[in-house]
Amino acid sequence: MIGSAHPIFRVSGGHGGLEPPNLISLLHGVFSDVPLVGLLFKYENIFFAVAAGLILSVVFAVGTRRLTLVPGRVQNVLETIVETLQDFFGGILGHYGKAFVPFVGTLFLYIFCMNMMGLVPFLKSSTTDLNTTLALAACVFVCVQFTALTKLGPLTYLDHLAGQPRGFGMFLLSVVLLFPLFVILDVIVPPITLSLRLFGNITGGDTLLAAFQSMAAQNLLGPTSLLSFVGGLLAFVTVIVISFLLVLLDTIQALVFSVLATIYILLVLPHEEHPEHAH
Repeated sequence: MIGSAHPIFRVSGGHGGLEPPNLISLLHGVFSDVPLVGLLFKYENIFFAVAAGLILSVVFAVGTRRLTLVPGRVQNVLETIVETLQDFFGGILGHYGKAFVPFVGTLFLYIFCMNMMGLVPFLKSSTTDLNTTLALAACVFVCVQFTALTKLGPLTYLDHLAGQPRGFGMFLLSVVLLFPLFVILDVIVPPITLSLRLFGNITGGDTLLAAFQSMAAQNLLGPTSLLSFVGGLLAFVTVIVISFLLVLLDTIQALVFSVLATIYILLVLPHEEHPEHAH
């Protein structure tokens, strides 16, 4: 009943899981000898990542082109999104929200858009590519380290990474043991876990969806029999159910990534200026 994967589905070279067809992979299957198509196929993850950014840019540019005192439907939706992000992330960052909400809010919207593209027929989620999630995590890493160096200062930041030792004995202990440990835990590990978490969850969901899509296509479009028709119909219904669940999963993963980025930023801000509800 299940059989092999439908021919239009392919195994990803990036993670080894089954991938649903997208516009570029279908074009490559027909026009593989065309250099432009081959180039797009090679960099398809970058293409769809750029497409997600362009979609967000166009939507917000068009929606805010003619701002009115009494907002229309599109302006009202966009203002609601921005205000929600400001309230949510601003509540975590306190008075630092004005400086950092644009960054973490854009992270959420961008990752959310890329995740959702994987659920649209013939599009692809670029967050199923580890290079994409590593690039996003690298942006967070740069922001956190730049914030630490500018808000705390180099010496205070080094003192922070060493566990703020006081006394000669504690200083030696920190240099030998605590400083390398804190550098690993606070500097190196966070961007790696950010990228792997997002990559793993989105890839797992898309692979599961592709498997049932392939099953439905194989049984409904292949040789007709009662058993294959019932199996294909059940797979099709499962695809619909999984798609709704993945909307929730993809939203949560975009939120988790951006919230953790917000917390990492908060942790390197001057402690004496932190709002109490942020602790």
